[in-house]
Amino acid sequence: MSQKVAAIDRKASFKNAGKSFDEMRRKRCEMNVELRKAHKDDQLFKRRNIDQLDEIEEENVTVIEPTCMSPIKMTVPEMIEGMKSSNPKMRMIATRSARKMLSKERHPPIDELIEAGVVPICVELLDDENPNTQFEATWALTNIASGTSEQTMTVINANAIPKFLQLLSSPHLNLAEQATWALGNIAGDGARARDLLLGLGTMPQILALVQPNTPTTFLRNIVWAISNLCRNKNPAPDFEKIKICLPLLNQLIHTTDVETLSDICWALSYISDGHNDKIQAVVDTGVVPRLVELLDSEETTILTAALRTVGNIATGNDHQTDCVIQAGGLQKMKKLLSSSRVNIVKEAAWTISNITAGNSRQIDHVIQEGLLPYIVNILENGDAKVQKEAAWIITNFTTSATKEQVSMLINHGVMVPFCNLLSSFDVKTIQVVLEGLDNLLEIALQVGELNQMALLVEESGGLEKLEALQHHENETVYQKCYKIISMAFNDSAENSIENGDTIEFNPQPVNTVNGFNF
Repeated sequence: MSQKVAAIDRKASFKNAGKSFDEMRRKRCEMNVELRKAHKDDQLFKRRNIDQLDEIEEENVTVIEPTCMSPIKMTVPEMIEGMKSSNPKMRMIATRSARKMLSKERHPPIDELIEAGVVPICVELLDDENPNTQFEATWALTNIASGTSEQTMTVINANAIPKFLQLLSSPHLNLAEQATWALGNIAGDGARARDLLLGLGTMPQILALVQPNTPTTFLRNIVWAISNLCRNKNPAPDFEKIKICLPLLNQLIHTTDVETLSDICWALSYISDGHNDKIQAVVDTGVVPRLVELLDSEETTILTAALRTVGNIATGNDHQTDCVIQAGGLQKMKKLLSSSRVNIVKEAAWTISNITAGNSRQIDHVIQEGLLPYIVNILENGDAKVQKEAAWIITNFTTSATKEQVSMLINHGVMVPFCNLLSSFDVKTIQVVLEGLDNLLEIALQVGELNQMALLVEESGGLEKLEALQHHENETVYQKCYKIISMAFNDSAENSIENGDTIEFNPQPVNTVNGFNF
């Protein structure tokens, strides 16, 4: 069979044919799990309100008996009894005592107080006539809801949520803020609790709390609660119920407060982590330039969340990816690819891989920004997980690149480190590299230069590794190896180098005219 006939036979499977955007531009998939684990400490999904002054007190809270001035030790049963008292002052003191126990930084006795029946009593006290008692009860429930899912459920099952929502409109700002904190903890417990809150109309009520004079500490809790209402993917929240926060997030993203800004970016990352209609809703706010600007942030929490969001937008369609490019996203990548933090490098590489999965014009932007040397460097010297992302950059590059772009890629020395990854212990990395090599050979076949590309793969150590992988335990791996070897390295006349053939392969230093050319 001639190369021309072979090219026709393979035309249907060449490059992008039959591949959807979700295959070309990778949504979170397996990387999502890794990144969630890596960033588990970058954003707290539940927060306990700790009173630092409590730490210098004795373990059993000392209070002043209202009928005398001598200090007494209040036990848990005495607290429960006091919280049920008909005496308003005693109720407030006992509730504060319970709250103080729950506000200890180390080992708060949450289960002990739950078993003593403090939760339904606190929920009842949310209607107390004394706003101080209401505040102490709300604070106590906030800290219980900051615990395990089982502990949070005791607060939900006691029907606290409707009362928290009522307290959002309290004229007492500290009470409304504490109720917001409690709702944020409940939303952070998981998709079920989040959806319960969204179904009760929590999002618009929390959004209404933002006013020009809202104190910074209150605003932090509001934005953090909003981010938790947007969080979790299995299942994802009702998009109609969360997208209403986008105008506010766009308005607030110009704040200089680190904590608020970090949670705004996390909220945007949750909203944009999905189908293209969700990405478009984020793009339509006009927030992309500011997100790209934040890629220069020296604050790790802001940088991580902003990069995650930019990366999500890059998974979208060509127009959405162009928004990242036009905002200068690629210009920030050199610094990010040189970061000392492995997770930052990995996310940056993942973002670039979704840009190289686009059209040849977008690939040109990657080349023009001078990113190829950085990509080759992490392909050769990076952490194993970073190398896999770099391999995706190369493989995606080969799906839409022109032959001139492929020549530039090869002349930057990509082949040896790319082929070296065929020795990886990670099966997925091997599969990505095999796909990339297959693409390169298909491109060479299309332009009648299969022999030249095959020789390059062989001289880069690829053939030896391909032959070894024919015995790999993974069926997909050895089948792909068999296909590549059969296509490019068999002994048939059409794929062999005949005597007298001239191979124009003379790699030169980068930025020279004479390099690998089809």
